[in-house]
Amino acid sequence: MNLRQLEMRLERLEGYERPIARLEQYQTPAPVAARLLHHAAMQGAIEGRRVCDLGCGTGILACGAALLGASTVTGLDIDPAAISVARRNAEMLGVSVEFIVADIRDPDLDRAGLACDTVVMNPPFGAQKAHADRPFIDRSLELAAEVYGIFNEGSAPFVATYTEGRATVEEVIRCAFLLRKTFAHHRKERVDITVEVIRLRRI
Repeated sequence: MNLRQLEMRLERLEGYERPIARLEQYQTPAPVAARLLHHAAMQGAIEGRRVCDLGCGTGILACGAALLGASTVTGLDIDPAAISVARRNAEMLGVSVEFIVADIRDPDLDRAGLACDTVVMNPPFGAQKAHADRPFIDRSLELAAEVYGIFNEGSAPFVATYTEGRATVEEVIRCAFLLRKTFAHHRKERVDITVEVIRLRRI
């Protein structure tokens, strides 16, 4: 499946019904999700691999990984309503994904059971709570040797410093990210921001 075909499939998915501001529930745009997944697939990190989507929301990355031939895909999110949408999205695409309602910060999380080859994720950018992305980075490196995450533009130096001794930043790919009006405090109907898809390799 080429990049455009993947993007077109992902554009069909449902978004959040009632997004929660404190969880920074912004829908990942299909072009960004497709770019991350297609690039990871070209690096051999998706097809035939065990993939986990942390903070999966409505499941766009998890469903895309399944479309690209991952051997197993698991999506975790703290919000049961988002998981319900994610399950519908997987059913609509005809892919198999195990979606779990869980807090990735939970110390009792079954890390052994969730161990995988590749983590894909779009963690919170920290607009509502500073450093909200750190637990996602920590957990991703516990679960997988390869991590592909979406971060605010300019995050690469922080991520490199934060993961020093645990991982190396292998690549940084800049993408346009269309942020549609989602919450009452948003003034504009849409804002185009730049994000970084950062590829981490665990040491």
